[in-house]
Amino acid sequence: MGLPSSSAQQALEALGHRLRELRLDARLTGRDLGRLAGWHSSKVSRIEHGKQTPSVEDITAWCKHCESPSEAPDLIASLRAVEGMFVEWNRLERAGLRRAQEAATPIFERTRHFRAYDSWLVPGLLQTPAYTTALLEAIVTRRGVSNDVAEAVAVRMQRQDILHRGDHRFAVVIEEWVLRSRIGCEVTMAAQLGHLLTVGALPTVSLGIIPMTADRPLRAMEAFWIFGEEQVNVELVSGWLTLTRPHEVAMYAKVFAQLSAQAVYGAKARGLITAAVNALANDPQS
Repeated sequence: MGLPSSSAQQALEALGHRLRELRLDARLTGRDLGRLAGWHSSKVSRIEHGKQTPSVEDITAWCKHCESPSEAPDLIASLRAVEGMFVEWNRLERAGLRRAQEAATPIFERTRHFRAYDSWLVPGLLQTPAYTTALLEAIVTRRGVSNDVAEAVAVRMQRQDILHRGDHRFAVVIEEWVLRSRIGCEVTMAAQLGHLLTVGALPTVSLGIIPMTADRPLRAMEAFWIFGEEQVNVELVSGWLTLTRPHEVAMYAKVFAQLSAQAVYGAKARGLITAAVNALANDPQS
């Protein structure tokens, strides 16, 4: 599995550094450790420099030959954290889109404060069934996954029940471009824009829209969700990145606050949505 994010790579390098310290404490050279474990010495170097992800067996053998077997459980836990940071779409969706949607349900259920930013799409909790269907059908075509779109849409729509619970709060920021970027047919997009007007008025939801004319000291390209102070999920072209280290969560929280400050709310946000509806109705291609 690849590690495309700098965060995952840094975690892998940190794991390699800890393993190197064990080897040095045991007064072993890389060649010595390779000989004891039956590896080429270059493998030791690649692991220590974060160029190769060790297996559980590698870590167990490493600790054994460095006479530090008690270190293995903690190092294996660190390995699991590295592996869990990034999940490729083909792995996540292997069992179908419905299962992929269900896998996200627990974090939504236990989180009370959500923050979300998207520069291209309406976030899932604010989508209509038709908008979600159009998106997932495109995923089926592009990624060649099994077509259980109807079941996946049903799961996502059921998840939206949390919008109406008083113990959840949602701060959502999107770019005005999202309102102008058509997903599905004119009817689908018009209904989605109307739905934004409805959910944006809910007492649990704060909907901010960054105007296309805004002076932009900050732009964030990737879509991300912040779940309380627990974790951040970032949607990449190739997969789904999970960040849990406090300083990384804090970094995204800071970026979200800056993006929020660039957005408009209330009547001004509704004005942008209404303008998008009017532009859609006047589009000669509609």
